[in-house]
Amino acid sequence: MTIEDRDNAYLITHALAKDTLSRLRDVETEQVAFRKGLVKLGRICGYEVIDGAMGTEYVPVETPLAETTGERVKGLDDVVIINVLRAATPFVEGLLKAFPRAKQGVISAGRDEEAGMNEDGEFPITIDYVKLPEIRPTDTVIVADPMLATGSTMCAVLEHILAEADGFEDLFVLSAVSAPDGLIRVGEAFPETDLLTVAIDDRLDDDGFIVPGLGDAGDRAFRTT
Repeated sequence: MTIEDRDNAYLITHALAKDTLSRLRDVETEQVAFRKGLVKLGRICGYEVIDGAMGTEYVPVETPLAETTGERVKGLDDVVIINVLRAATPFVEGLLKAFPRAKQGVISAGRDEEAGMNEDGEFPITIDYVKLPEIRPTDTVIVADPMLATGSTMCAVLEHILAEADGFEDLFVLSAVSAPDGLIRVGEAFPETDLLTVAIDDRLDDDGFIVPGLGDAGDRAFRTT
């Protein structure tokens, strides 16, 4: 298993995840390669969630030659993936390759860049659209956003999810790159959440961007500024 406990978060250390993230960080990686990289990283992370957090059960299997016993992953039909628009869209595309039968929800959330961070390191957040499926006590919920910076957006998103959920089996926040500030903020505000990330970076700059980070994932994926 390549998920390590790092106090404030669980770190996905799979070699292909680290390799893919390094390519995403590269300023020379253009739009198409960046989007494909996010898709690939989402798929790898999805497999790691299955391997590290979902159990298996023994089942009878009849091969062309004999009866035997096999193992199947439990709970693959009880997964809800929440796409934090818009940067998470290619990331979620990859997750769906690992969880093809998952129910999907979307939340359009963004921080007010013009307002800037307040003295507590938070941004005002605007929620433009929320569409969630039924979330049941047996469901594993994965909230995907490639960047967890200040944690302001994720906290706003989780408030909506918890308000509508009828309980859950597990609740994961999955990101490619995280800042310590965001991990601490989300972890303290929502202790029932498991935070999964491929990298924990050094810090936030004065504008609330992760350093070294990988830039604005949404702009790079959708070729906007």
